[in-house]
Amino acid sequence: RLLAGGGGGWSFSTRCFSGKDGGRRAAGAGRGGAGLTREGAGPAEREQIPILQTNSGPGLTGLITIASHLVKQAKKEQLLGSSAEEKAVVHQWLEYRVTQVGRQSSREDTRTVLKDLNAHLEDKVYLAGNSFTLADILMYYGLHHVMVDLTVQEKEIYLNVSRWFNHIQHYPGVRQHLTNVIFIKNRLYTSAH
Repeated sequence: RLLAGGGGGWSFSTRCFSGKDGGRRAAGAGRGGAGLTREGAGPAEREQIPILQTNSGPGLTGLITIASHLVKQAKKEQLLGSSAEEKAVVHQWLEYRVTQVGRQSSREDTRTVLKDLNAHLEDKVYLAGNSFTLADILMYYGLHHVMVDLTVQEKEIYLNVSRWFNHIQHYPGVRQHLTNVIFIKNRLYTSAH
């Protein structure tokens, strides 16, 4: 929707693989459709790989590939970065989104991701610096379920992430159907000195 480029004939599916033997179990199809998994497969047992089937050519596989393609189709290339350096930074954060955020399996993994982002965002408005990019969009979607579950105190611990997340969720067209995560404006605790 934010990236939608007209009525182009896109079909989206998700392949699910078992983590135990790597064999394909099932594939779901349809516009925005979710994948099917074998009965009884738990979250740790499956990995979902998005696939975009276009009317003109072979299907595209992988979150970064599909998102980049859709950005170009929507003629919003600025979301990929404007300079060579910014493009590299955007791609770096897209890879981080897939390899770190997309594969969180424990609370410790989640804390590590939040610490990394909090440190990075200390002096930045957006992940790639001063420009809103695809990295911000995909990171927002990857972290939404985490941010919803954080306590007020945890949101304060990761203050830079909270500030960035709140800004991104109010960016026009981003939040869509996701719930609005509430952030309080006043700090609950003052530093004890």
